Amino acid sequence: MSAALDHLVINTRFDMDAAATLFTQLGFTLTPRGHHSLGSINHLMMFAEGYLELIGLPSGTDTLRQEVLDSPRGIDGLVISSADPKATHAELVRQGFLVQPVQHFSRPVELDGAVRDARFGTVRLVPGQFAAGRVYFCHHETPELVWRPQWLGHANGSTAVAGMTIVSATPQKAREQYARLGRFDERFTLEFVDATALRARFGELAQSLSAREERFAAITLRGADLPGMARRAADLGLQHVYESGRVVIAIAAFDTLLEFIP
Repeated sequence: MSAALDHLVINTRFDMDAAATLFTQLGFTLTPRGHHSLGSINHLMMFAEGYLELIGLPSGTDTLRQEVLDSPRGIDGLVISSADPKATHAELVRQGFLVQPVQHFSRPVELDGAVRDARFGTVRLVPGQFAAGRVYFCHHETPELVWRPQWLGHANGSTAVAGMTIVSATPQKAREQYARLGRFDERFTLEFVDATALRARFGELAQSLSAREERFAAITLRGADLPGMARRAADLGLQHVYESGRVVIAIAAFDTLLEFIP
């Protein structure tokens, strides 16, 4: 089956304020803070197709989203678009995956002085089938509340989520496992590398990542102003590399590499 990216998730755990400030300083437009009915909070960085999600946990409450609490800080979610959660669930079962029941949840969105609920239906795999992080499918029941014109432009020039790099001790095996989820087209690419290839691609910046046998390591974004991104990283004191055709920034506080390409 074919696959299309819905979004990628960066887990901030209990440090959402710091993460929101940092990504704003990096030139992203963040949506207002959302509060999920499941017990998590978020900010989104929207693009015409797909988006990045900062997810975290509120303080001062006993209602905490367990899967976020159990996940490590950093890139922890690959979310694929679903047009029909029930059909997606059936196809994943047919593919041999262990799948949780379809889950429905919401978060309030304030627009023009009125509050409406953005509603979602998700199909989540039983944890442990993908060692790098959470993998699930998302259906937007109210996309008009998520893709809003005022949130689609970014001061850093980024226009799309172009790919993600996954580190695995057995990259070919991982590639074959992810291929069972569906095939992405040229708009979004999953790249599978081992630790040696990660260092070859990202150099010393790869050392800023925590060591795990398998992990989501880097997000690639298209369309950014490269000189501007390098200046932003330098101003923020972030370790980075600016070379022909790309800027790579290590966000050590959130165990993430961001790669910007034209």
